[in-house]
Amino acid sequence: MNFTQTRGIDTSRPATVTFSEAILAPIASFGGLYVPETLPELGSEFLKKHLNSSYKELAKDMLNRFEIDIDSEVIDEALALYDNFDDANNPVPVVKVKENLYISELYHGPTRAFKDMALQPFGIVLSSIAQKRDENYLILAATSGDTGPAALETFKNRANVQVACLYPDGGTSDVQRLQMVTEDAPNLKVIGINGVFDDAQNALKRLLASVNFNEALAEKNVSLSAANSVNFGRIIFQIIYHIHSYLELVRQGAITQGEKVYLNVPSGNFGNALGGYYAWKMGLPVEKIIISSNENNILTKLIKTGKYDLNDSEVIGTTSPAMDILKSSNVERILFDLFGAARTRKLMGDLEALNAYELTSEELTKLQACFDADFCSGDEGKKYIKDTFRNDGYLMDPHTATCLKSYETCSNPAIKTIAYSTAEWTKFSPVIANALTGEVDAEDMVALKSISKEANLEIPAMVKGLFTKPVTQKTVIEKENIEEEILKFL
Repeated sequence: MNFTQTRGIDTSRPATVTFSEAILAPIASFGGLYVPETLPELGSEFLKKHLNSSYKELAKDMLNRFEIDIDSEVIDEALALYDNFDDANNPVPVVKVKENLYISELYHGPTRAFKDMALQPFGIVLSSIAQKRDENYLILAATSGDTGPAALETFKNRANVQVACLYPDGGTSDVQRLQMVTEDAPNLKVIGINGVFDDAQNALKRLLASVNFNEALAEKNVSLSAANSVNFGRIIFQIIYHIHSYLELVRQGAITQGEKVYLNVPSGNFGNALGGYYAWKMGLPVEKIIISSNENNILTKLIKTGKYDLNDSEVIGTTSPAMDILKSSNVERILFDLFGAARTRKLMGDLEALNAYELTSEELTKLQACFDADFCSGDEGKKYIKDTFRNDGYLMDPHTATCLKSYETCSNPAIKTIAYSTAEWTKFSPVIANALTGEVDAEDMVALKSISKEANLEIPAMVKGLFTKPVTQKTVIEKENIEEEILKFL
């Protein structure tokens, strides 16, 4: 399968590229992104075939349907990393929480967040390609809290790869920050910036497209790639767990095969939702995808009004910081799929030049046929955390809690909903402790112990150990100095 480009094709790039080429150099013509020329069709026979398959078996077959140019043994090695999750036989448990609400737990990997689902195998794949081509790569990662730890974990000590990870200083939870700044592998560099996630992501995109920066890397015999979900190597692995979660409901007897469900996704950069959209396009029975946001509700406004307007908008710090994002990169891939390359280039050009774009009424109708959305305030989220724990015995993090609001406002209660839990409770313990016990401004370890006692849950050893590990990554800089700092690292 080949990949085409969301904003059309300029003369500097081939019209299409292979999967390996798309993940090694993820920015396409005119600053666009790569997308599959076509999607494989996964009909009812595919779902029936995998009703009793393991997660790895499902994943291998799905990847084969994409006909990606990656050696089979490399794919097997990459997928074998799911064996290191909490339960090798079921790395993504799906838990019934309410009568028609099931939560797909994506956080059972090494960094306790959903980014492990894609980044664990992605690290093996990219490193293997680099070694096969005898090339060296700098992997850029911009993180609002989860991508960074997962990228550092998967790439540490891998051959032919160095990683520069950008995060907003003060814009992540303490556990997320400690997961990054205690990494000590020599091929990793963690850089805090005085700014917000959008600043980090804008810097990443600028550097990926910068001729001067790429030339400076070439002088060091280094090429440039990215671990963010601008890279389709991330997205392809995110399609799989939507299919798995649906099959889990069939296995549990909650639905019959062919019955439609809602996919309810807490969304920041839109990669998780995009994976669900592609699964739907490939044949997964989906009624609609529900987008759940926090107070940074730019996606809710887009889906409700057709307007994506960043004028007079600033990122708001919330209790669900991994979603504190205004520029959601993967919306571009949806625009391309619905409206084509020429229109996508015009809309993204308006966003860059005017800080806004607006869909026509016909375009909005097409978007709303696929998506609905709502947003949840921090106080509402804490109430959902408390009530769901007290009434249903289920403990969730603040990002997952945003799904409870949209579950109530956007879904038909006669249709089952799969909501996605993107992080374990340990990563946002002060918010959860405040929700459960009223504690205010508790330090992370105090909050962890409080929740552990209240919910009768063990604090995972890897989380507890973070608080005694030495901090090895101490760099915090102004965003204007990112390029200089990365070149100094190399």
